[in-house]
Amino acid sequence: MLVWERPEPPERPAPGPLSREAIVRAAIRLADADGLDAVSLRKVAGALDVGPMRLYGYIDTKEELLDLMVDAVYAGIRADGDGWREVLRSHAEAVRRAVHRHEWLADLIGGRPQLGPNTLAGGDAVLAGLSGIDLDVVVPAVAAVNAYVIGAVRREIGERRAERVSGLDQRQWQAAYGPYLQRTFATGRFPAVASMVRDGPHLTAGETFRLGLEFLLDGIAARISGGGSTPR
Repeated sequence: MLVWERPEPPERPAPGPLSREAIVRAAIRLADADGLDAVSLRKVAGALDVGPMRLYGYIDTKEELLDLMVDAVYAGIRADGDGWREVLRSHAEAVRRAVHRHEWLADLIGGRPQLGPNTLAGGDAVLAGLSGIDLDVVVPAVAAVNAYVIGAVRREIGERRAERVSGLDQRQWQAAYGPYLQRTFATGRFPAVASMVRDGPHLTAGETFRLGLEFLLDGIAARISGGGSTPR
């Protein structure tokens, strides 16, 4: 029986009350502070001031705990808006905000089944927002948006982590690597890249995310209009 269906053990008043919700909250606090490496059943038990064995009445493995953590975050991710485009856009932006609040989420989304009740409710809301469109379009469209969001937020978080490791902000990075790029581009070997760097738009991470998402939504809109499906 999966953790979503397994009942919690009866409450024990001593040495302290415990629940899956309390365990998950403690695990999320640890992960927010120090990343997923800081999350183990032993460390979570320590944060709750209980013995590690007490947790096994509620959670069998660390993998179950990670699943519960992801689903707890998805409780705050909801798609809304009028029409399929706004629903997909709001869902994508909500996932991005959640990853920025919980950096560790970037390491878990997309790489494991998401079957918890909050995650399923979020997916149901997205699909409901696309009702009236042929499922042959809806299924790949939702998959494409999810793949875009996962890739984009993982890149953002990867860049944020690299910046922390290097100790260089964007201006310092440019000062460190700019001369090398200038010398390299002066050889004429990479004209397209040189043109992009010199003349292309320099967008923030948020602007890049939203513009790329609009390109994707434009493609979905073209497929919907070309396929004869009628969105709400």
